[in-house]
Amino acid sequence: MVTPVNPPPLAGTSPPSLADAWPRPASALPERVRVRVLRLVYGDPRAAAGLAARLTERQAAGLDPLPVEPADLAPELLRSRRRALRTLPDDTRLLLLLAAADQYPVATQAFLRAVAAARLDTRCLESAETAGLAHAAAGGVRFADPWTRIAAYESAGPADRRDVHRLLARVLHGSGETARRSWHRGAGALGPSGRLAAELTAAATRARDAGDPALSGALTERAAALTPDPRDRSGLLARAAVDAWDTGDGDRARVLAARTHAEPLHGVLALRTGHAGEAFDALTAGAAQAAGARPSARSEERAGHLLARATEAAVYTGDLHRCREAVRLAGRLGIEPPGVLGGLAAAVEGRYADARDLLGATAGRCGPGGDPTLLLHAGIAALMLGDHPRAATATHRSAAAARARGLVPPVSQAAEFRAYADFWTGRPRAAEAAVLDALHQARATGQDSGACHLQAALAMFAALAGDVDLCRERAAAARSYALAHGLGLPAALAQWALALLDLGHGRHDAAAARLRALAGAGPGHGHRAIRHLATPHYVEAAVHTGDTRVARAAHAEYDRWARAVRSPDDLALSARCRALLTSGADAVEHYRIALGLHAQGTRAVERARTELLFGGALRRLRRRTEARERLHSALEAFESFGAPHCADRARAELRALGAPAATGRAPGSPRASLTAQQLRVALMAAEGATNREIAARLALSPRTIDHHLRGVFNRLGIRSRIELVRLLAEGGD
Repeated sequence: MVTPVNPPPLAGTSPPSLADAWPRPASALPERVRVRVLRLVYGDPRAAAGLAARLTERQAAGLDPLPVEPADLAPELLRSRRRALRTLPDDTRLLLLLAAADQYPVATQAFLRAVAAARLDTRCLESAETAGLAHAAAGGVRFADPWTRIAAYESAGPADRRDVHRLLARVLHGSGETARRSWHRGAGALGPSGRLAAELTAAATRARDAGDPALSGALTERAAALTPDPRDRSGLLARAAVDAWDTGDGDRARVLAARTHAEPLHGVLALRTGHAGEAFDALTAGAAQAAGARPSARSEERAGHLLARATEAAVYTGDLHRCREAVRLAGRLGIEPPGVLGGLAAAVEGRYADARDLLGATAGRCGPGGDPTLLLHAGIAALMLGDHPRAATATHRSAAAARARGLVPPVSQAAEFRAYADFWTGRPRAAEAAVLDALHQARATGQDSGACHLQAALAMFAALAGDVDLCRERAAAARSYALAHGLGLPAALAQWALALLDLGHGRHDAAAARLRALAGAGPGHGHRAIRHLATPHYVEAAVHTGDTRVARAAHAEYDRWARAVRSPDDLALSARCRALLTSGADAVEHYRIALGLHAQGTRAVERARTELLFGGALRRLRRRTEARERLHSALEAFESFGAPHCADRARAELRALGAPAATGRAPGSPRASLTAQQLRVALMAAEGATNREIAARLALSPRTIDHHLRGVFNRLGIRSRIELVRLLAEGGD
């Protein structure tokens, strides 16, 4: 029987503050577990503290799903609420039971109609209001907290619960209320009923098609409880698990999935919560099974969908052998392989023209209103082709399509890949803020693999900002999870972030060593796409260390791809590599070609790096006027990106040139000098929040918050929170 215990749909992006109520054992939980604990207990710090203390070691480590039933979530709170409810008159408890049944897990808004039909007296609610447990509100009853609502339902006897559900079903006869009437009919059933199970299943299908997976999940789970056939029950539980996952309730999805033997379902969940390699194997096995069982258009569609999800697993692992294996499987099944999969396989085999065509066809399928998964694949394909505007469009539309269908997980997944486009196109601050929101949502919904990828993306933002401690902390967190779960993409991205940080601070030996290690890393530890994207940075580091032999070979391969896909940005970076590998005045023309191509592209961050390198080369050639122009342009760009260490390098070049290092920073606007994360922390601190409160709201450690505040104080040239309040107030919005 489904009980009204699940948390409501994810709202907002920040968990409530725990202040000092969270005990030390709970504060030691991984952030991804701590955020889910908070969500499951409706943000109640007392319930969170109790639940954290009762978790098993595997649950505390995020390996097993968290409890989802009320007796396991907050037994002490429920006991206290039941004691309080027992002091109320019987008529009052009946009204509260009716209100609780009307509100959750399916909100039916039929309380007042049911009261009128049964001729109940709502004046009985006055005793509940006097006790501080509930009060009358527009349309029904408002409980003091979710635990009171749960206790009002659970403390009633089974017969009374069935009676109120039947009463609610009787008054639900309006247009569009069929599914909710079926829900209450099922909840009022005395025992298993094949007829009611079929009615609920049909209603769930309609709800799913209408874009309401939350309602579909409740109906399907009720149908599973009522069906007398164990085989039907397993299938219904699998469908309910998918619905729970789609609404963002990852823990309930995993609990339900554990009661089934649906391998494809386990593959879908493993893709976002477990080992990526195992997810790939389960999804391809499921695709083969779906295509082989009762061939039909529906089974072929199901096989194609599972193969598309297997493509995502292949992208995350970076396992090129698995890419080729999936392409061969698609051929055997007579299914068109996903374009990203075929493009990856072709690129690995050196068939760059074929890869370009396959990826281009996929990237072109980014029209509005499409399937979220296919739109995400379009965005990934566009990224591989260096088409960042199209990648941003596709991922934005993927998230919008997911929201329109009531699907929660694809929204944060789209943000993972949109971050690449936003990073390079010169919007790092806004992009970092969006990624932080997506990170919280991924953690709250149990998408640990997605959170890992977002953490690696945040390491890239920290590298651009030159924040050494934060970049290393984020990269270490991402790599730790990624290496344990076969996620080559975030593992490689985190390694690239560390190399970019080294490069920005002039540590060329360290940068070159990291990027060489990245090039040699195998599946689950590295990724060919990241290795390719990082080639221009490797060439830059290698030239400074004098190791140009390998750099020339890497550039030759990069240039082949750039010429095949004809991306202005890739061609610009190839020209920059050629300039770095060319000595003396001969390099100048290559730099000019690079800047001309940058003007046609969108990678504003790389254009600024090219201008910085070009300006330094011109200074050494004593071409002072043009050098000054390039270096000032680079300085202004880096300041606008919030990359102070790169801006400092441009200033150093200008000083060596004997030119004034004018700054593009607007006076009197302190907020402009802070990164997105620093600004968030600064605003909360200015509002009076303690470090522990800020840490809880941003799902970070207090030590990290302390580091951020020190960075804020240093960057603004202040020494106290009082000065911070004054400065931010003067700076305005």
